[in-house]
Parts: sequence; C-alpha cells; structure tokens
Amino acid sequence: MQRNVLKQITNIILVAAFLLPHSVVLAEAIHEERSKYRDITVTQVGDRRCLLFNVHRGDRNQTCMMVDDRDLLVFDYTRMSFSGLLLKPDPEDILVIGLGGGSIPMTFADLFPNAKIDVVEIDEAVVRVAEEYFYYSDTDNMTVYVDDGRPFIKRAGIRGQKYDYIVLDAFSGDYIPEHMLTREFLEEVKAIMTEDGVLVANTFSTSRLYDHESVTYQRAFGEFYNFKLPTSGNRIIITQFDTLPPVAKWWRNPGVLRPVWRNRCTLNRIPKKTYY
Repeated sequence: MQRNVLKQITNIILVAAFLLPHSVVLAEAIHEERSKYRDITVTQVGDRRCLLFNVHRGDRNQTCMMVDDRDLLVFDYTRMSFSGLLLKPDPEDILVIGLGGGSIPMTFADLFPNAKIDVVEIDEAVVRVAEEYFYYSDTDNMTVYVDDGRPFIKRAGIRGQKYDYIVLDAFSGDYIPEHMLTREFLEEVKAIMTEDGVLVANTFSTSRLYDHESVTYQRAFGEFYNFKLPTSGNRIIITQFDTLPPVAKWWRNPGVLRPVWRNRCTLNRIPKKTYY
C-alpha cells in the first residue's frame, strides 16, 4: 500500500514538474544585485539566459538570450518591434528608450551598421549587467546614455535632434513609468521624429491602463496600429509622424524584413486591427 501511494505521489510530482515552465523548474540565478531602482537577477537554463527585474507581483523576464544563438530574438514583443521596418525600411537615426539586455539595439546595429543608434537606460546597473551577461557593448555608431528617457527626449527636442525610428521599451516597477504615459510626453516624442519617422511602443494587452493608453496615443498621433498575439501578453503600438498607410500597403515591399528573418522576425507579425 505504502509503495503504491509513494508511486502515485511521485507521478503527481513528475506531472507537475512537466507542466511548470522550464525556467521555474531548472532556472539557476547566476547574478543578483539590488540597484538604485530595482532588484536585478540573471538566470540561466541550459543556454537560455534571462534578465529579470523584481516587481511587486513577482519576477518578470525583461530579456532572454540563447547563449549559443545570440541573433535569436526570444520574445514575440522583441520580434514585433522590428515590423515597423515595413514603414521605415532604411532607418538612419534610431532611438531606443530602455536597454534591458540590449537585444533590440544590438539587432538594429547588426542590421543597419551605418545607422546612428542612441539607447537610454536610467539604471546604470542594468547597463553593466547587459555588458557582462548579454554581450552588449557600445560601438562607433551605438551609444547608451544613463539617463531618464523623458528629460533625454526633451533635451533632444530643444537642440533639434530628429530620429526616424523610435522604440519605447522602458519599464519601472510593475509597468511603464507614469511620466511616459502622458499626452505631453508623446507630443515630446513626436517633436523629435522625422516626417517619415516611426514610433514603436511596448505595452501590455492586459493592462488596466489599456483604454487610457489608446486614448492618449490617439490624441497625440491620431491613427495607430496594434500588434497583439495570442502567445504574448504584450501589445505593440506602432504609429508615424505622418499619416499611416492602410495595412494592405505594408505588403508592397515585404522583402525589407528579409534580413530580419534570421532573427525570427517573420511577416505574420503584421497588425490585424487599426484603432483611431
């Protein structure tokens, strides 16, 4: 009897372990520190290495990288960030707000070696971790600035700096910093965009601020597109300084994403719904 009970318990444990996410079962913390802004943890499972920020409701993966395949973009939201290339296939001046592990700016640097890339990260500890564990490094054309994204953008506007591809991927605590969720901030972003510039913003599809964000983007930019995939809790917002073309026109030059395919950014990431 005891042997049968033990066998049943063992089977239950094995099934439970199988159902749990792989990282939950086997993740090993290879680095932990408390920065000025958050708890930072780097975990590794096999060759999958992840950066986590401690938030009030638990840890959340910010960046994951396959150590043996660094070009692979692990997360859907990261892949979707490059679909704006269908609107702006040849960016020359790129701004990324939020470094994380650096996968987005490093991919841009790989795809467009002559483009100027500015990265803004408020937490110098995140920069150090990205350099040590995720192989990020500045280049002649790519520079990370330790700064708050909003004043950085305000100063860029004052000096007349313009960008043709902007990615907003800054998170603090549970969500996007409040001062980056206002109409005034988005208007400051728009002021530093070229006339054909593209803005890509990473948000959450399950956020209680979903409707507020939609209204705020609509008031600042007018029309925008949503990317929402059933496999991801992220919502990617894409808009332009100028009027957005119909989705059908995005397909006129699909070859612009061919260089990104090796990073697993495929054309099925095209948005399916337009919001006004």
